Amino acid sequence: MKIQEKYSLKNLNTFGVDVSAKYFAEVKDINDLKYAIEFAKINHFEMLFLGGGSNVLFTKDFGGLVIKLDLKGITEEIIDENTVLVTAQAGENWHQFVQYCLNKNYGGLENLSLIPGNVGTSPMQNIGAYGVEIKDRFVSCKVLNLETLEIENFTNEECKFGYRESVFKREGKGKYVILEVTFKLSRKNHQIKTEYGAIKTELEKLGVENPTIQDVSHAVINIRQSKLPDPKVTGNAGSFFKNPSIPLVQFNDLTQKFEHIPGYPNGDLVKIPAGWLIEQCGWKGKQIGNVASHKLQALVIVNATGEASGEEIFDFSTLIIDSVKEKFGIELEREVNIL
Repeated sequence: MKIQEKYSLKNLNTFGVDVSAKYFAEVKDINDLKYAIEFAKINHFEMLFLGGGSNVLFTKDFGGLVIKLDLKGITEEIIDENTVLVTAQAGENWHQFVQYCLNKNYGGLENLSLIPGNVGTSPMQNIGAYGVEIKDRFVSCKVLNLETLEIENFTNEECKFGYRESVFKREGKGKYVILEVTFKLSRKNHQIKTEYGAIKTELEKLGVENPTIQDVSHAVINIRQSKLPDPKVTGNAGSFFKNPSIPLVQFNDLTQKFEHIPGYPNGDLVKIPAGWLIEQCGWKGKQIGNVASHKLQALVIVNATGEASGEEIFDFSTLIIDSVKEKFGIELEREVNIL
């Protein structure tokens, strides 16, 4: 393994922001990873672990060591005729992993097709889409304790999953790096989830009446491709903001002023689509300089010209937050990690 200096990260973040790392290492096994960590510790360098680069916004060059996790491999353990445990290394591409499972007819992750990023980052923010979250199929993950360099195991309960949240974004932030993740999937009696209207509509378009898990994946891929820009073509990080949840009393007050405001029960709260709020404030398709809100999905901020800096994208997101707060009294929270 070679540790490189002044390494460009432009092609390692899906926004395509042109920044560099003072030091950079790509690791393919645990020994390389431990060596890179020790190198950073000895030299008192800040560390950043990079997966697919799909949930990060660089606003400046990184002054420490960026470690690109390229741990690869998938293993399976048949539990019974309907259950299989599938373990994927952190560096496996998420969508390719989902397709691997579908090709084996393993069900449970099909609604999460085409989500950008790698397997190792999926538990960090409990990725989810179309009625399914990682926590629904997550069994455990192996992590490396950055202090002791010992391998530890986290169960589903220990990960403390929430909406786009986990222990790794809160008290465990900066203390561990995820090495592999194990999921419990079905082999025969699949639970098909098509509650989201968009999936039902797409399946109808495809002429599918009794969908398989592969059909659901196909529908999800079609929906995402029709609404979301391809980061290989237009720099973006997918959904930039979390969907806010507000007290029922506040929601009821808003319905008096905004009759058609959508809301979905979320425990004692009501979840409101951030994309709807942003669109109502006139941001959908709006461009300022090099940055824009996507013309088909206001929740997605794009590097419209390919020349945007991280600061420009961050400032654009701040304008959106301010306008939504002014109009609705709701403060949006960024889902993307800002560096």
